Amino acid sequence: MSIARLMQMGAAGYVPSGPVWTDPDIANASYDSVSVSVLTETFASTDLFFKPDGTKVYITDNGPDEINEYNLTTAWDLSTLSYVQNFSCSSQDVSIGGTFFKPDGTKMYVVGIIGVKVYEYNLSTAWDISTASFNQNFSVSTEEPAPRAIYFKPDGTKMFITGQTGDEINEYSLSTAWDVSTASASQVASVSSQETSPQGLFMSPNGDKLYIVGYDGDAVFQYSLTTAWDISTMSYDSISFSVSSQETLPTGIAFKPDGSKMYITGINTDAIYQYST
Repeated sequence: MSIARLMQMGAAGYVPSGPVWTDPDIANASYDSVSVSVLTETFASTDLFFKPDGTKVYITDNGPDEINEYNLTTAWDLSTLSYVQNFSCSSQDVSIGGTFFKPDGTKMYVVGIIGVKVYEYNLSTAWDISTASFNQNFSVSTEEPAPRAIYFKPDGTKMFITGQTGDEINEYSLSTAWDVSTASASQVASVSSQETSPQGLFMSPNGDKLYIVGYDGDAVFQYSLTTAWDISTMSYDSISFSVSSQETLPTGIAFKPDGSKMYITGINTDAIYQYST
C-alpha cells in the first residue's frame, strides 16, 4: 500500500477507494470560467453532492423541498450535465439544507431546517433517488436550531453539521455506522471568526482538512485538524478564497476526489461553478 493511501486511513483503518486526494491549494485557486445553470429545476439551491465517480450530481432545492438528480455523460464535465429526476422531501420537512449520500449510494441524508432534524432515506437502487424511501430521523435541535450542511466520516461513524445560529460545526458519534438513530453529540467548534452564516461543508478523505462556505464572507475557508475527524483539534489556516464574483450567497461546496477541482453552488444564481485548486 502506498504512503499516500496509508495517510488516508482513518482511525478504523478505512481506506477510500478511487483517486488519491491531494490537499487543494485554496489560497491560489482560480475560477475555470465553467458553470452550468440549474435554475430550470431549482428555486433555491442549498447544497450539491457528487457521486464519487463524477457521473452524477445532486442539488438540494429549498424551494419545493426536493433533491434534483443530474447525469454527467463525461465524469466531472459540467457541460455534459442533464436533468434526470427529483425526489420530494416535503413529507418530512418544508425547508431543507444539506444532502449527503453513503459512499455506496444506498442511503441519503437530508438536513431539515424547520424540523431541525437529519432525515435518513434508503435507496433500493443505489444512486437512483426515485427509489428513495424515508427510514428515520435524528433531532439536532439541542445543539443547533438552524442546521445547514451535513457531512459524514467515510466509515459512517461520525457526522458533522454546520449551524447558522451558533456559527459552528457540531460533531456527532454514531455507535452503529450510518444509523442516525444511534448518533450522539460529542463536541463543537466555532467558525464565527471567519463566517457568521456557515452553510456548505466538506472534509478531506482522511479527515485532517475541513472547508466551509457561507453567506457572510462569500468565501471558502480552510481549517486543519491535528487529530483526524476530531473538530476539537481544528484551527483556521488563515487561508480563504472568495467566490463572490460568481455567487454572493454560496451554500454548497464539493471537491473532485483527487482535490484538483472545487465546485460551488448558491441560492443567488442557482448554478454550479468550477474552480481549479
